Amino acid sequence: MFDNSLIETHPEDLVVQKFGGTSVGTAERMLNVAKIVADTIKKRPTVVVLSAMSSQKKSEGTTSRLIQAMNEVLTPESKKFLDIVDLIQTSHIKTAQEAIPQDTEENKKICEELQKDITEECENIKKFMKAAEIIDEISPRSNDIIISTGEKLAARTLTSVLISSGIDAEYVNLEKLIEKEFDENNITQSFYDYIAERLGEITKACGKKVPVVTGYFGPVPGSILQTIGRGYTDLTAALIAVGRKAGELQIWKEVDGIFTADPRKAPKARLLSYITPEEAAELTYYGSEVIHPTTMEQVIRVNIPIRIKNTFKPEGFGTVITPDAYDKEKRKEDAAKFTRRNGTAVTIKDDVTIVNIYSNRKSLSYGFMSNVFAILSRYGISVDLISTSEVHISMALANVQSKDLERALKELKKYGNVQITTDMSILSLVGKQMKNLVGTAGRMFTTLAAHNVNIEMISQGASEINISCVISADSAPVALRAVHDECVLGLPIELPM
Repeated sequence: MFDNSLIETHPEDLVVQKFGGTSVGTAERMLNVAKIVADTIKKRPTVVVLSAMSSQKKSEGTTSRLIQAMNEVLTPESKKFLDIVDLIQTSHIKTAQEAIPQDTEENKKICEELQKDITEECENIKKFMKAAEIIDEISPRSNDIIISTGEKLAARTLTSVLISSGIDAEYVNLEKLIEKEFDENNITQSFYDYIAERLGEITKACGKKVPVVTGYFGPVPGSILQTIGRGYTDLTAALIAVGRKAGELQIWKEVDGIFTADPRKAPKARLLSYITPEEAAELTYYGSEVIHPTTMEQVIRVNIPIRIKNTFKPEGFGTVITPDAYDKEKRKEDAAKFTRRNGTAVTIKDDVTIVNIYSNRKSLSYGFMSNVFAILSRYGISVDLISTSEVHISMALANVQSKDLERALKELKKYGNVQITTDMSILSLVGKQMKNLVGTAGRMFTTLAAHNVNIEMISQGASEINISCVISADSAPVALRAVHDECVLGLPIELPM
């Protein structure tokens, strides 16, 4: 058995490890995570945060199934929600039985208690859903309670797996974390500061034990999915890191880190050892699944670095997102491997629609603009890129729901002629150093022209660290590879045959 008391507790050396749903999606993966935790606590005190268990397909994950069950609760005459919860229960019990060795009486007892906890949790949520079915309503608070089941089951399971392998771990349920009232229409930094302080207190109370924490941290004002979104488990880990003044936040995924482009689409893509928060935020917004900007903001503002690592290749260095104060000393190694004279990375955002609106000149320009954005806001449509003149607006909209767009277009036609173009993509070149370089935009557009890629819209970000343009979806694969190789790696233009 590993003796947790051997750890020298230095708060500044503490590491917070957050594991995604696919990282703990099976018994084998649970055991892999347990080994990573065991290896880490030999060197540094550790707090573990878990998402709900998931397979490779997000739609088959526990959270997605719970959302599906909620929809079935409000479907007349449907009892499918009970079958979905039974499926969740069966899969977790199977994982428990396979991940916990039955070699000792103690481990058998650990496994039996875990199966009992899983069954009890699932029975409770079925009773809750039946009550919601009777009143034919699921409130935002009820929504949060149902969603939390996935993180509870995952954290309970890993806690038992760790204990069975000789690690003194403690399950930490955060569903009653928030003890103050907050205005759901005015969530400010004080809310996150309060959560960080509470998380610090609760995890510190575990003493020498390894806290295994649910990614869900209680009913959030306005519902956790609406206020924060599906990435709330990353935010939980970030706020624990802030509350404990951790030395590092680790986000464990199924990739080696952040690449100069998607290696599946750009064969010459390279792994980045270091990247700035600004660059990571831009890449996230324009299509790369890096880490939610709100999560980054919370830890970066207190100079805690974030490391992206691969659960299945734990020996890898990963990619470190570093605050500026941390940046200078830590980038020397990266500079030796990869010279940043160009852009840092390039990304593609698909499923983009361009909306062009030509004013009918019946209203003043400021009235025209304000009416357009009021309509978009009404239907929850966000604009990714925009180009304007006094009487014309071009907007690039990504992943917009067709029904919402149709309704918005009907209202927009009152103010002018509306044209839409579908099947487009946004190509973005990102790099913090680009604002200090001359000719980067020219090289990017020259490269696209050399590969016969037509540009529909161009936008230079206000931050001056990204250059984006809208191109046809058909041209996106060629454009991504060309801009990556020329404007990131600095290779000569290779013209198409």
